[in-house]
Order: sequence, then structure tokens, then C-alpha cells
Amino acid sequence: MEIVVLTMKASVIEMFLVLLVTGIHSNKETTKKVKRPKFTVPQINCDVKAGKIINPEFVVKCPAGCQDPRYHVYGTDIYASYSSVCGAAVHSGVLDNSGGKILVRKVAGQSGYKGSYSNGVQSLSLPRWRESFIVSEAKPQKGVTYPSALTYSSSKSPAAKAGETTKAYQKPSVPGTTAQPVTLIRVLRTTTAEATHTTTLSKPSPSAGSSTSSPRPQPMGQRSQELELWSTTVYTSSPSSAGTNPGIQRRDSPGAAFQKPAGAYVSLGFVPKEELSTQSSEPVSQGDPSCKIDLSFLIDGSASIGKRRFRIQKQFLADVAQALHIGPAGPLMGVVQYGDNPATHFNLKTHVSSRDLKTAIEKITQRGGLSNVGRAISFVTKNFFSKVNGNRGGAPNVAVVIVDGWPTDKVEEASRLARESGINIFFITIEGAVENEKQYVIEPNFANKAVCRTNGFYSLNVQSWFSLHKTVQPLVKRVCDTERLACSKTCFNSADIGFVIDGSSSVGTSNFRTVLQFVANLSKEFEISDTDTRIGAVQYTYEQRLEFGFDDYNTKPDILNAIKRVGYWSGGTSTGAAINYALEQLFKKSKPNKRKLMILITDGRSYDDVRIPAMVAHHKGVITYAIGVAWAAQDELEVIATHPAKDHSFFVDEFDNLYKSVPKIIQNICTEFNSQPRN
Repeated sequence: MEIVVLTMKASVIEMFLVLLVTGIHSNKETTKKVKRPKFTVPQINCDVKAGKIINPEFVVKCPAGCQDPRYHVYGTDIYASYSSVCGAAVHSGVLDNSGGKILVRKVAGQSGYKGSYSNGVQSLSLPRWRESFIVSEAKPQKGVTYPSALTYSSSKSPAAKAGETTKAYQKPSVPGTTAQPVTLIRVLRTTTAEATHTTTLSKPSPSAGSSTSSPRPQPMGQRSQELELWSTTVYTSSPSSAGTNPGIQRRDSPGAAFQKPAGAYVSLGFVPKEELSTQSSEPVSQGDPSCKIDLSFLIDGSASIGKRRFRIQKQFLADVAQALHIGPAGPLMGVVQYGDNPATHFNLKTHVSSRDLKTAIEKITQRGGLSNVGRAISFVTKNFFSKVNGNRGGAPNVAVVIVDGWPTDKVEEASRLARESGINIFFITIEGAVENEKQYVIEPNFANKAVCRTNGFYSLNVQSWFSLHKTVQPLVKRVCDTERLACSKTCFNSADIGFVIDGSSSVGTSNFRTVLQFVANLSKEFEISDTDTRIGAVQYTYEQRLEFGFDDYNTKPDILNAIKRVGYWSGGTSTGAAINYALEQLFKKSKPNKRKLMILITDGRSYDDVRIPAMVAHHKGVITYAIGVAWAAQDELEVIATHPAKDHSFFVDEFDNLYKSVPKIIQNICTEFNSQPRN
């Protein structure tokens, strides 16, 4: 009996061991079957900009050929997100022109980006940008997961539906933590929307293991541990989509149950779904970065407008403020009212949201008096667009002038000075003079005389005050079209200026330093950067040499230092050969969209012929200013100078008087710039 029991125990133990071994073997087989998915590196084209990719950190593969100059790059080492990703990789030296894999990491925007030439790529300078990125070799950090598919921003697509949900994005995981997918909700806008719509957003159902309490709201502009707000672009949905998307209801439709989810960032571009029910019901919009302008409204407060029309004007301002999506990263707006004299109600930094701006507009009271529009424009030019009033420098300056009927003073000269200061002036004229009233108009056709172009882009004529509301969307579309704001280009920021300097023996060392100071004084007047005015210099005797080209220096301090370092050469005076040399070595490399200005300084008659070289310069569109000193031949100066010679040739009797001609030269350059055909 004892033997039987022992035998049974042995059998049980044997069965247990068999099952145990089988289980272990089964687990090993299961483990072998679970393979880690292979990471696929997304491939992008050369023209893809970092700002179009939402992911904060990613690995990509660039194709060959991204060294091409058409793929623009802005910055050095740290690049503006407006840059080509692959172009920046070549510029930084991480890749060559054959392409390859890179690691890209987004970082904060910079106050300035300096251009440079590196690895066959010329990067450009940029005053500021809202987001940056850095490029490194594709050596992913251990334990970090990078996306196999990139998430792109498509804010420019007018066909996108409101309420469209982007692909779930998973932030790279860090060892020891579990990264959860974050669904992003996008609400898009179209410029033709006349009413605001919203998308009904359902509250996400809590997942297993989630906390029952709501997470603490994250302040705007700060990053939470699990997710990040990537964009602060303002969007509203299209009216056309309201009929096709059941989740959208008209705010003003009869019986519409208008609901705004608690804390929903309807005014933001990309918002984590988890935060929709946890934020404050009054989110602070950062504004629409695609419409970053500094805007001044000049409203008519004259007695002739009447109280009812003044109220319509205020409602129009409020509607524009709503449509613009005001914010510190987008458009900013101030209001000046004019009558006998202009007065600022609030400047660019007083109100930084559409909601606050609308409240302030409602409190504006009518001043009365005449309709002195010219005086108001002069006031805005001198006082409004200053740093102390919130002018940001990098944003285009725009002034929208609303006129009831016609002005009681002249506007042409005041508008010209405003344009020379870089202000884009728009005129909205309402209920203009009829035939029997035109005799009272001080300045006929005043609107076309005031604006930058007479093609209808800068002026809107409204037949009745009761039709003014129809102008909201056309105006918003135009002021936000920064590519067409031609008046942002002024006589100070739109030229390639080449100085051609006489270094002959008759000048002498001391006088040559005076000439260089004259060149520096002229250069100081211009806004110098790679995208604004550029400066180059040639010195000549019998021979010629390039002191520095347009691409060599792109800041004012660098230009002034380069001028100071120019050494005196000494020799003969071959001015004709110098003009030919400047055309070939300087202006042949001028940018197509730049005005070409040659400023030639000489103290004597040329040993060679200047007529043919001067004609070639004029034929190539180079505007030539001839500055003669002491023994210079005035008849020769007039041949060199662009027609009319009286505006382009200057003569001083001695070198120490050169400085006196600087203001007149600058004035003539600007007058000529503003007298160009405005079609």
C-alpha cells in the first residue's frame, strides 16, 4: 500500500513537471512570435518646410538635390520653421546633396535669424519667427519612439471641413513612462465666412485606469508633461460646411441650440482633446499668425456723418476685429478718430483680443467737427506706428481710412509721406459725391491719389452705409494678404546700392577718408539686411577692385565696418571702365525684385569715355547718381547720371561739403521711388 501511494505521488510530480515545462516552452514560443515592429523612416521632399510638420521631434529621409537655391533656408544652426527641412540639413553639414536621414527637433522661435553661406547653400536672414528647429544626424535616442508617419498642418486648404480630426499623434516615449496617443481636434476657417460657427465636440470617454478627477488646466503658452499646444492660429468654419456637417450649427439660425463645450479652444488651431473640458470658458487667443499685421483704423467722427451712421461704423469695426482674430501672435489693431483734429482711442498694445477690442469699440463716442483726413494720416505717420505704441517692426503697417463723402482737406501729400514710411494705406469711401456735389470736393479723385496702387486693391467704394457690412470679408482678405502689401517696400528697404568710389591720386588719403564717411552717412539712412537694402562697393583708379559685394554683409554695423576698412589705392581716373566693372561685378548679382542704384563719386575728368558705359547702365535699369567734387567735370556728371540729370547729379566744391548733399540725395531717391507707375 505504501509503495502504491509513493508511485502515485511520483506520477503527480511527473505530470506537474511536464505541464510546467510545456508552459515555459509555450511562453517562449509566444515571446518569439511577438516581434517589435520595424521603424519606417518617413520620406519628405526638398520643399517641405518644418512649420508644416506638427510633430515636435522626428526622423525623416531627405532626397538628393536639396542644395538647390529655390529651397529657401532662414538662419544658421538654428533655423526658422519657414525653412526647407532638407535644405537646412545640407546648410548645417548634416547631409550633403545626395540626401539621407536626419533627426529634427523643434525649438522656440528666435528674435532674429542670421543668414550665411555654408556647404553650397546660402541661407537668408529673417528678423523674427514664431518657431525654430535644429537638425542633427539620425541617431535616435535609446528608448525614444519616433513617428513612422508625420502629421502635417493643412491650414491653407480651403476645402478642409470644420471639425476634421487629424490622425492620432503619439509623442516620443521616454524610458520608464507610457506615452498615450493624443487626438488633436482642428477647427478651420475660410475667408468668406460671414458668421461664426462652431463644431460640437464630444467629451472623450475616460479610458481604463484614468483618474476620475479632471486634470489641472494648463495655461496658454506652457507645455504639459503629456502634450503640447503646437499652434495658435485662429480658425472659423465655412458657412458652406454648415449644411453638410451635422456637428455644425449656425449661431444665428432660428432655433439653433448654440453650444460651446466648456473650455473648448474653438479659436485655436490644434488642441489636445483631453483638455477640451478642462480649460477656462474664456480661452485667450494668440491670434492668427498668417495675418500678422499692425493695423490702424482711422474712423470718421465728423459732424456730417450723424449718430446712426457712426453706430454703423462702430459695428463695422467690431465685425472686422472679430474676423481678424486679434492676438499677440497675429494681427493687432488700434483706432484713431478724426474730425477737426485726430485723437487715438487706443493703440496696438491696448487690447490684444477680439473680445476686448469689441468692448472698447462700443465705448467710442463721436467727436464731431470737419473731416480732416489728411491731418489724420499725418498724425498716424508721425505718432501711431512707434515701438511705445506696440509697433512690432517685423509686421507690415496698415492704415484703413474710412471716409463719409469726401475729406475737407487734401490727402495726397500726407499719404505719400505715409507710404514712404512703409504704411499700407487702404481707403473705404462711403456715399461719395454725386454729380452736383463734386464742386465741393477739394481734391478730386482723392482716394486714387492716396493709395499705393490704383488697381482697386487698396480702395473700396461703398454706395451706402447700409452695405458697409458686406465689405468686412473683402477688407480682411486684402489686409491679411501680406504678399501683396506693396507699400511695405519703401525707398529705404528695397534697393541694391552700389558705390563706385574714385581712389585716384588727386583725391589724397585725408579726402578719401572723407569720401568714405560720406558713403557711410548715406548707408546709415537705409534698412539693411539680406531681404531689405543691400550695399556693395567698388574702388577704381586705372584699374578696379571689388571692396565688398551685395552678399558679403547683411547688417548695418557690418556694412559700416566694411566701409571703414576700405584702403586708399591711388592712381589714375578711368571712370568709364569702373562703370562697366560695377555692372559686371556688382549689379549682375542684384536680385530681380530690387531697385538698382549706382552712386558714383569722383573728383576729376575721366581718362576714358563714359558715354557708352553710362548708356549701358541706364539700359540695364541701373539708376545712376553722379557726385562730383572739386575738379570733376559737370558735363561728364550729367552724362553719367540718369535722366533727368538735375535730380541725379550733384556737385560740391570741396570734400568737406559732401555731407551737405546727403539729405537731398535721399529725398530724390525716395521721390523717384514713389513716382513709379502705380498700376
